[in-house]
Amino acid sequence: MPAFKTLDDLPDIAGKRVLVRVDLNVPVANGKVTDATRIERVAPTILELSGKGAKVILLAHFGRPKGEPVADMSLSLIMTAVNEVLGQKVLFATDCIGPDARKAIDGMANGDILLLENTRFHKGEEKNDAAFTAALAENGDIYVNDAFSAAHRAHASTEGLAHHLPAYAGRTMQEELEALEKGLGNPARPVVAIVGGAKVSTKIDLLKNLVKKVDALVIGGGMANTFLAAKGINVGKSLCEHDLADTAREIMKEAEAANCAIVLPADGVVAREFKAGAANEVVDIASIPADAMVLDVGPKSVAAINDWISRASTLVWNGPLGAFEIAPFDKATVAAARHAAEETKAGRLVSVAGGGDTVSALNHAGVADDFSYVSTAGGAFLEWMEGKELPGVAVLSKAA
Repeated sequence: MPAFKTLDDLPDIAGKRVLVRVDLNVPVANGKVTDATRIERVAPTILELSGKGAKVILLAHFGRPKGEPVADMSLSLIMTAVNEVLGQKVLFATDCIGPDARKAIDGMANGDILLLENTRFHKGEEKNDAAFTAALAENGDIYVNDAFSAAHRAHASTEGLAHHLPAYAGRTMQEELEALEKGLGNPARPVVAIVGGAKVSTKIDLLKNLVKKVDALVIGGGMANTFLAAKGINVGKSLCEHDLADTAREIMKEAEAANCAIVLPADGVVAREFKAGAANEVVDIASIPADAMVLDVGPKSVAAINDWISRASTLVWNGPLGAFEIAPFDKATVAAARHAAEETKAGRLVSVAGGGDTVSALNHAGVADDFSYVSTAGGAFLEWMEGKELPGVAVLSKAA
């Protein structure tokens, strides 16, 4: 695991200006934040620093303004939610560098919290431009990165600042890295990975990395059809990337060489149309009707998946087993998620899950709080699972 300094390693920070990179890229509809999870995740770091008398200066992006100020991507839009979650009045500056930022920072008292305007209103942010990074660094004495979800990007506020100021991981970053280490870095074995979702094409690197790291790889969702078709099974009208048959066979070969079991569905729930409550039936995977599509894995497959979960000491999960957004094609995902949650609560399993659809699926099953760790990071979680170095993490490790 990369070594990094945490808030426990901070010197006395009373009166110090602490630049904290957070992820406040939350969904907003009709001027209101519809899901404050990301704000809630970074609250412990912010409140701890404020409680120790630091001047806490928050850096964040919001949307993709492409280096220009865009009114409906201003962080001022989420100030009400930030105030509510933190339980105190947060100050706001209309820029993240220059005279506006400096004036706001100069007016801070110890323990105050200030949110600077969207870092992506400047082209230098995504380019990790030296002059822009230096201008950001002028605003602080210490840098804390608490945005794991942006750690796969080498931007000025996620990577560049760590070269200018003493750098530390915030509590969310620390928790995420420790959970990921337990998931794949140095896990208790056996390790089972569940990978679902629509397409193999988006997860080739992930699958190739996992077969070298885990004892069993459960493949579900539309992806499973591509593997089944590659084995010569007729998948009817199911979602399937037939052009990736060679890739699927190559992954199965690599798994065999690494002694990793590939677990594919033995049965499936098929329907003629993809809509809620569509007429459906369970069929053996070798008997998919030519005019039907597989929309979920069947009960025999769920029993096999749950058996693997019961045998596992560690579970890493990314992607649903079926079209969980539409009943009744959510049954397999819900059943497996609830079984994993029970094993976790009983102390028999370390369960780490992440990726947008996965978080929605676990919330749908009502078990997101029962997993050991659920990552709200999308791209960063996926790149970590692919075995790639994350610039925002690597730089903290170098700083340590």
